[in-house]
Amino acid sequence: MQTSQVKALSTKLIWRFSLFNIILFVALIIWLWQETEAVSVIQPQLPADGKLQCVSYSPYYNPGQTPLDQNSFIQPAQIDQDLSVLSKQFNCVRIYSVSQGLGYVPEAASKLGMQVYLGAWIGWVSANNDKELDLAISIANKYPKTVKALIVGNEVLLRGEQSEVAMQEYLLKAQQLTEVPVTYADVWEFWRKHPQLESNVDFVTVHILPYWEDDPQAIGQATQHVVNVMGLLKETFKKPILIGETGWPSVGRQRQVSEPSLINQASYLRGFLQLAHDNGWQYNLIEAIDQPWKRDLEGTVGGYWGIYDTELTPKFAFSGDVQPRNDVGTIVLAGLLGFALLIGLAFYFRVGDKYFKLGLSAAGTVFGISVWLQTQYLISACRNVLEWATLGGFALVGWLTVITLVVYVCQSNKRYLLILKICALILVYAAISATALLIIDGRYRDFPISLFALPVLQLSFASILLGVEVRMKRVFAYVLSVVLVMAALYSVYLEAYNISAYCWLMLSGLLALALLPKHQLSTH
Repeated sequence: MQTSQVKALSTKLIWRFSLFNIILFVALIIWLWQETEAVSVIQPQLPADGKLQCVSYSPYYNPGQTPLDQNSFIQPAQIDQDLSVLSKQFNCVRIYSVSQGLGYVPEAASKLGMQVYLGAWIGWVSANNDKELDLAISIANKYPKTVKALIVGNEVLLRGEQSEVAMQEYLLKAQQLTEVPVTYADVWEFWRKHPQLESNVDFVTVHILPYWEDDPQAIGQATQHVVNVMGLLKETFKKPILIGETGWPSVGRQRQVSEPSLINQASYLRGFLQLAHDNGWQYNLIEAIDQPWKRDLEGTVGGYWGIYDTELTPKFAFSGDVQPRNDVGTIVLAGLLGFALLIGLAFYFRVGDKYFKLGLSAAGTVFGISVWLQTQYLISACRNVLEWATLGGFALVGWLTVITLVVYVCQSNKRYLLILKICALILVYAAISATALLIIDGRYRDFPISLFALPVLQLSFASILLGVEVRMKRVFAYVLSVVLVMAALYSVYLEAYNISAYCWLMLSGLLALALLPKHQLSTH
């Protein structure tokens, strides 16, 4: 018959374990309650038909679809289906190219009574630019009532792919060969750097994206930032101004005080719409549908600017309260599965203490919910097989850490302790690697807090308060701890206004402390 290690634990250690996990459970439930509670958001004044002016439309939302692949082609049937959905919410769509099948968009839009801002993509290669612009001009001339304007180039000067003189030549060609209005689109700062381009366009098309500013804007100041920028632009330009892109991401890494979330996305877009109504602005929102391929260029956040998800389901309505999460059923199921797993371990190891069972119940529920939240993070963040292997591997190590720790507390065994030490070592190396990437390429890297939070909290608690010895050799442990904490401190220095950086520093500090305890779990 197996003898439970719990029977040999002191009452104090049992209470510590149980109380710690109950506190984690309560904290998680409070957070989830806040995350699932409907939020009251500004109600903008909408047109009588409820339709918004215009939205950026890119049909590259299915697996494998990307404009970066020259062989990618969007079938007319998909465009018809997409615009049929969008026509219920918008009067117009903006496209950025006429290649890869997108030249069909004006024809599809005309059937639905929609209009199109037709884009001609201008890049590095002159021959490709000429071919693209010629096709765009011919389409604009074929559908003059549908095409609101021809947008020649998108953020070309920002990317540095053509000179101002070259852009003037492309714009002049478009104006000479088509009767529809012609414009150029770029971020507002670059329009102010190249004000002379105004003479080559019928109206000025600017992008104002508070999240991506060099000085990222908090959601509370984001719409006022747009007001301030529009004030500057009206002082600079005499011709009409179209806000060609503005929006907010629903998922992704925080940039200083600028935080992606569904509530923030709804708040920004609704607030902007009210300002547009009050000021008579012409606008195009970014964007219609989430674009997974953009994660390769901009990190996780790039894929989640859509008003609709990749299933063409709207993320929120433009009236009424907004529900930040709609997965309560899945959360409950995940919690029950985690509860069943650890209670099953309690029965297997013949745990008799009711307080310890209570602690295991709380720990199991938290573990199950954590697994679900981590899975959501992996789905949103992983862009390729390598990232699924590495980030998914870190998640598995974290799960193994929590389960092994519970087993070790239930039945002290050197084999389980060895597994814990290996897990701790992997987590430390993973945390150091993640922090290095945040320092080197932080603009497009996420703080992987959800993958590390539970295993680090459990490991540090067991090490510091239960005396579970997981440290490596003394010098090795100190070196790893110092490297991790110093790197995390530097990431805080780089992003002093980002709460995620401070959370990551806290987890790094706890993980470092977990390597340093000197007392093993007492069996007496």
